[in-house]
Amino acid sequence: MTKKLYIEFIFLIFLGCTTSLGLPPFNYIIINFITLSLLFTFLIKRSKETKNKKIFFFYGWLFGFGYFITNLYWISISLTFDESFKFLIPVTLILIPAFLALFYGLISYLFFIFKTKKVISSFFLFSLIFGLIEYVRGSILTGFPWNLIAYSFSNHLEILNITSIIGTYGFNLFCISLFISPAVFILRDTRTDIWVCLFFLLLTITFYLYGSQSKKGFAEAKRNSIDYKVRVIGSNIKLDRFYSNINPIAAIEDLIELSEPDKNEKIIFIWPEGILPGISQEKIVDYKWLFENHFNENHLLILGINSKSVDEDVVKYFNSLSVYDHSLNLLNSYDKINLVPFGEFLPLEKILKNIGLKTLANNYQSYSKGNERNIIKISSNNSSLSFLPLICYEIIYSGNIFKNSDFDFIVNISEDGWFGQSVGPKQHFIHSIYRAIESGKYVLRSANNGISAIINPLGDIEQEVSFNKTGYIDLSQFKKTQPTVFSKYGNKVFGLIILLYIFLFFSFNRINNE
Repeated sequence: MTKKLYIEFIFLIFLGCTTSLGLPPFNYIIINFITLSLLFTFLIKRSKETKNKKIFFFYGWLFGFGYFITNLYWISISLTFDESFKFLIPVTLILIPAFLALFYGLISYLFFIFKTKKVISSFFLFSLIFGLIEYVRGSILTGFPWNLIAYSFSNHLEILNITSIIGTYGFNLFCISLFISPAVFILRDTRTDIWVCLFFLLLTITFYLYGSQSKKGFAEAKRNSIDYKVRVIGSNIKLDRFYSNINPIAAIEDLIELSEPDKNEKIIFIWPEGILPGISQEKIVDYKWLFENHFNENHLLILGINSKSVDEDVVKYFNSLSVYDHSLNLLNSYDKINLVPFGEFLPLEKILKNIGLKTLANNYQSYSKGNERNIIKISSNNSSLSFLPLICYEIIYSGNIFKNSDFDFIVNISEDGWFGQSVGPKQHFIHSIYRAIESGKYVLRSANNGISAIINPLGDIEQEVSFNKTGYIDLSQFKKTQPTVFSKYGNKVFGLIILLYIFLFFSFNRINNE
């Protein structure tokens, strides 16, 4: 291998690593303009110098490997809680980024296959392939739409509000184009190339004005009172409770004390995912006396808890979000649909269990997938509240979390302690902002060892229990908004944008060839 190739490989890994700084919680967005423009420029120049398809795939893979190894390192922290998994830490640190980098290798490979001589045509082609492959990455094999380039804009809510129309994948495609536009300006063939760069700059300004107008309209909207006060709990209980046989009574007492129930107030308490050690739906009634000492008929409880069903001697376990009254009568329950591979279910379980592997979340068997995500309604007197339940990881999906937008809130419960003091819990939280804007709904997020918050439909964090802090936040009034375009049509909007890019690619390619 020549010295030049070594330098190229190091350069591409460095670009990928540096691009991670544009993501939360750093959000050095200016870096993306530099790194992605350099990547695009590199691929353009090398496509004119080589006919080697394999090396082009490797170029994209190297960039992707550098990108993912620096922003997903925290996944390996989850393996430190069980001695039997620690030997996998080095493998996980390398294997997961290496696998996800294959998608980026495919981007550069397809870019080479369909390459065109003109810069502006290459610009639309690269953006199109990048945006489409990112959608594929978030959809196949359970999907992992984590750390899209679009998340760089999480601190710029006015611009981000365009996701209420085009969704996160549509916005991600726009971001890719915006970030590589400086390269188009530098490599330009004609004045048309400059106009395209200016168009994306003006489009950014237009998005900002749209968001500013939305913010103004929301500020003037009427607040609606609700019959129940909704109290979101943010706790900081260590994961040792799962491995040290901690008395569940102590955990329940801590959570009740943290919740500060007032018997004269109507309150719905939201506790995090899987917060009670060793307690399932069928066992929680054993602690009925403890709840009845502190709660009364004015109180309801939403929490994450394991459940099971037995059908023809087949036992299935579920990660569930359940609603209880003050006497621990089960009023409603939702079984998680989007399960975390290896965390909650073991792919090829019969084979992998024979070599000692198991799931992280429980010691008995993989969780089963729930059947359907239904809206949960809570009625009181002549009023009612309804919410869409999302457990932990389910908040990361864009465009396929609900079909019916007739609900008041999104309730997201999570356990973020698996990822320690890393950037993982902060990255996880950011997805809640994007789902709030896309859906036009408040997101009420209760997390253990993470960030709990009340996020309004414009993505503003109205109240928050910060990372590593404990406490609660209350919602007693909220503003209703009209259904967003994205909540009506979902990723069909992204499909239309893809068609637009295909049209622009062929149009500019034809014009340039005439």
